Amino acid sequence: MKTAVSIPDEVFEKVERLARREKRSRSEVFSAALKEYVARHAPDEVTEAINRACDEIGDQTDEFTAAASRRILENTEW
Repeated sequence: MKTAVSIPDEVFEKVERLARREKRSRSEVFSAALKEYVARHAPDEVTEAINRACDEIGDQTDEFTAAASRRILENTEW
C-alpha cells in the first residue's frame, strides 16, 4: 500500500544514508522501522506471541531442570 507522510528533513536524510549503506530502498527502511515501532508499542501482540509459543511447546517436564530448580530454591534465603 502506498501512503504519503511528512517527516523532518533530517530524518529523511538519515534514512537516505541508511538505505544507501544497506543497499535497500527507502520504502524498505521505513517499513522495517514502522514494523519495529508498532511491535514495541503493542504489548498485547507480544503477549499473544509468547502465549502461542508456550502453547506450541506444551508442558514439557525436564527432570534435570526441575531438580536443579528445586536445589536453587531450597538454598535461597527468602
